[in-house]
Amino acid sequence: MIALNNFTFSYQQHPALHHISGRFARGSLTAVIGPNGSGKSTLLKSLAGLLPGQHKRHAASLQWAAPHPRMAYLPQISDVDRTFPITVQDCVLLGCWGRVGAFSGVDAGALAQVSGALHTVGLQGLEHRTLGTLSSGQLQRVLFARLLVQDADLILLDEPFNAVDSKTTASLLALIALWHQQRRTVIAVLHDDAQVRQHFPQTLLLAREMVAWGPTPEVLTEANLARSRAMAQAWDEDAALCERAA
Repeated sequence: MIALNNFTFSYQQHPALHHISGRFARGSLTAVIGPNGSGKSTLLKSLAGLLPGQHKRHAASLQWAAPHPRMAYLPQISDVDRTFPITVQDCVLLGCWGRVGAFSGVDAGALAQVSGALHTVGLQGLEHRTLGTLSSGQLQRVLFARLLVQDADLILLDEPFNAVDSKTTASLLALIALWHQQRRTVIAVLHDDAQVRQHFPQTLLLAREMVAWGPTPEVLTEANLARSRAMAQAWDEDAALCERAA
């Protein structure tokens, strides 16, 4: 579905990702892991087209299969403004935006989709609660319900289990497994190696460069993990821009 060829992305003249090459196959379930600051979220936001234009990337190094997939993106829970006065139902209804648009009304079909999605994530009866009244686990379930309504071919998840209790994590992992069975392409930024080993068949290990990419047992070796930690310790935040990224 997505091919990266020498993909490089820079912030303020310093590459956050160096020369990443590989592919996310259609229907694959891939974890993206690595030390803090290794470019994991940058990669996801770049795929989602969310990074500002002044940041530099080479579009030719990012290739999509045709037709371009329908995409859904889950931000880090810390990026969600919980003070915004929006109800659970309205937040999930935003998942219909791509089909309904700005000037169409919400019909019974859309409301039924929202109701079904909230039931799937165990939040039926909370439709009229505001986001600020929810626990972190409940909020993450709301965001997953919105993903369900979006019905996307490609699902990008940025640290979906941070600040979420174990029961909610297990429930959401089951939903991700269902998406995988449905041949949707799922890419998730994660930190828990054991979780990755148990639930994600493919892994991309980053340390601003690609350390390894492939079947999880072949990627999450002690040698690869040690290499990623060593690369992180050697980062020089004042280094000059990589010439091949210029």
